[in-house]
Amino acid sequence: MATPSQHDLRNEFRALLERDDCFYTASTFDPMSARIAADLGFEVGILGGSVASLQVLAAPDFALITLSEFTEQATRIGRVATLPIIADADHGYGNALNVMRTINELERAGVAALTIEDTLLPAKYGRKSTDLIPQEEAVGKIKAAIEARIDPAMAIFARTHAGQLSVEATIERVKAYEAAGADGICMVGIRDFDHLETISQHLSIPLMLVTYDNPALNDRARLAACGVRVVVNGHAAYFAAIKATYDCLREQRGIAEGTLNASELSTRYSTLDENREWARRYMDVSE
Repeated sequence: MATPSQHDLRNEFRALLERDDCFYTASTFDPMSARIAADLGFEVGILGGSVASLQVLAAPDFALITLSEFTEQATRIGRVATLPIIADADHGYGNALNVMRTINELERAGVAALTIEDTLLPAKYGRKSTDLIPQEEAVGKIKAAIEARIDPAMAIFARTHAGQLSVEATIERVKAYEAAGADGICMVGIRDFDHLETISQHLSIPLMLVTYDNPALNDRARLAACGVRVVVNGHAAYFAAIKATYDCLREQRGIAEGTLNASELSTRYSTLDENREWARRYMDVSE
């Protein structure tokens, strides 16, 4: 399995965006998973921030992973990947200047594309990461990302949470990100096709959706007709790996089969409880 150049993989991803099809990503969390995904025929993979946090730190998705740690994992994957990899770059690890550093590092790591979101991170402890930064600040981040990019073939997607905004506010944001030069728009929180179509008609650049396998969006042809070129359904492969590891080690120890599923195991063996205690002790917060 010959490894193509990083530039070739970026052009390969650009070619996918130009087609009238919709592609589902493989969750590629390490070099082996990236090679497996390519061999199985996936057109594109994604390194998720939440998955990287679990794998590198055994930590929940509290924005604890650093840029250098995330880049190290992306580099390991990029060294051997034979399919384009999208990096979930969260909020760019800080302000617009941090975003520029993020672009520098992840471009060198070999990713074909990345997402920069307008979420306020790190979120206030004990609540979901759904608060958004001001639109003007987010536009500045996208402009900074484009300025920092060396290889123009690497795609930069601006991400927003359509579930936390009115339709009008979502349209205003995504149009502003398109005008700022984003190569595509990534959205989470799209409820159904009516929601999607109301927004997508205002855009002329490719869309990426994070759907978490929402059955109301389970129509690939219709997604493609709305301009959706990439769909992220979640990271089932990584959670399956956690479950398989647990079951293998459990059997080696002669322990009877447990009842915990993969998601419950990831919670049990992550540092969630420690972080809750530290937050209570040092931040005077509780859940």
